[in-house]
Amino acid sequence: MASPALHRKTRIPPQSLDAEMAFLGSIMLRPESLYEVLDLVHEKSFYSERHRVIYSHMMDLFGKSQPIDFLSLSNKLREQSKLESAGGEDYLSELANTVPSSANIKHYAEIVQKKDLMRRLIEASEHISTLGFDESGDIEDILDSAEKKVFEVTKNFSSNDQFKALKPLLIEAFDKIEQLASSKGEVGGIPSGFKNIDNLLAGFHKSDLVILAARPSVGKTAFALDVARRTAVQHQTKVGIFSLEMSAEQLVNRILAAQSQVDSWKIRKGLIQDSYEHIRNALDELSRADIFIDDHPGATSLRMRSTARKLKSEKGLDMLIVDYLQLMTPTATRASDSMVQQVTELSRSLKHLARELQIPVMALSQLSRDVEKRGGEPRLSDLRDSGSIEQDADVVMFIHNADMEQDREKQAMIRKDLIVAKHRNGPVGRARFNFDSEKTSFVELDTNDYGGAEKAFDEF
Repeated sequence: MASPALHRKTRIPPQSLDAEMAFLGSIMLRPESLYEVLDLVHEKSFYSERHRVIYSHMMDLFGKSQPIDFLSLSNKLREQSKLESAGGEDYLSELANTVPSSANIKHYAEIVQKKDLMRRLIEASEHISTLGFDESGDIEDILDSAEKKVFEVTKNFSSNDQFKALKPLLIEAFDKIEQLASSKGEVGGIPSGFKNIDNLLAGFHKSDLVILAARPSVGKTAFALDVARRTAVQHQTKVGIFSLEMSAEQLVNRILAAQSQVDSWKIRKGLIQDSYEHIRNALDELSRADIFIDDHPGATSLRMRSTARKLKSEKGLDMLIVDYLQLMTPTATRASDSMVQQVTELSRSLKHLARELQIPVMALSQLSRDVEKRGGEPRLSDLRDSGSIEQDADVVMFIHNADMEQDREKQAMIRKDLIVAKHRNGPVGRARFNFDSEKTSFVELDTNDYGGAEKAFDEF
C-alpha cells in the first residue's frame, strides 16, 4: 500500500480540462463573449499547455479585431509554428464542437479561475514551506515573503471592479455630504480630540499620511500621545503606536500624567499621596481605551506592516502613530545610501501602509537645524532629510514655540503654535496651545486662524 507521503506527491493538481475546452469552444462560437470574462481568465489560468497556446493566439486575434473562428485560428497557429503544439486542426475542430452555445461562458470561466486559484494556493504553500526550512534568512524578510506570496494569489481574484462608475460614487459622496450636514459639527475623519485641529482638518482621514515635525524637545511625542489619548478615550478610536525612541513604560507614564493632570515627575518618584483619586479615575478611563503600543527599537517598515496588519485583523485599528520616522530601519536601501534615499523609502512605505490599511498614519519627524539658524517659523524645506516626505504627506504640521523667551525661562505653561503647512484636501492654518510641561499635555486656546498662515507659507 502506498504511503500517505507518496500519495500526496502523485496527486494531480486541481484542474478541469472539460471546462477549459468548453471555455475555448465558447470563444470560437462567439468571440465577443470575451468581453464578459477578460477579468476572470488569463493565459496562465489554464492547466493544459495546449490550451494556454490556443488562448494566447486567440487573444492576439482579439486584440487585432480579427475573427476567432476555426480557419483564422488554425492559420494563426500555423504561421507561428504552434499548430502541432496546440493539438492540430482535429483538436481545434473538436473544441468548436464541444459546446452547442456560448451562453454559459462565464460559468466555464469561473471554473477555470477557481482551479487556477487552488493550484496557486498549493504553489504558495510549497513556497512558504521552503521558506520555513531556510534558517539562513532574516525572519522579517521571510515573513514578508510569505505574506507577499499569499497576497499574489488573492489580489487578482476579484470581479471586474478595477474601474468604478461615476454614478454610484456620486450617490455615495452625496450621502456622505448629507451625513456630515446633519452631524451637528462632527468631523468626517478620525477626531484628534482637539476642537481647533478638527475644525481645520475635519479630522484625520483614511489613507492619509500625516507628518508632525519639530525640533527635538519641542513636544512632538507629547502632542501625538495627546491625540492618541483623547481620540481613544473620547471617541473610542483604536490607536496603534510604534515607539522607536521611548519605552512603553515611559509612554504610559506620560499618558497617565496627561489624563490625571498630575505632575509626571511626581508620578515617576511615587509622590502621589495627594493625587490618588485623580490617578484612579484616570486609570479607569484609560483602561477602557484601545491603545496598543509597540516599543521595539529600530523597527523596519516590513515589521511595522506585518504587525499593523495583524493588529487590524485581530483587534481593529483606526489610526497609527510612528515616533519617529528617522529612527525606522530601511529594508530596500543600504546603510551606505544617503539619508535622503533612506528617508524616501521610509516615507513611501508609511504612505503605502496608510492606503493598504485604509487608516490615517501620523509619523513624527525631525526638522533640520536650519530653522534655528534662520529663526522664525518652520518651513516645509526644513524637513530633515526631506526626500519625498513633503511629496508623500497629505498633511504636514509643525510645532513651533510661539514665545522663545517663555521657553528659556522654563515656565510650566509654554505658548506653542501647531502650524498646518500643507493640507492636500483643505486649507492651511494654525491652532494655538499652551503646553503644560509638568503634565506633558497640550491645552488648546479658544482662538483659531483659518488659513491665517497662508501668507507665512507663500515662500514655500
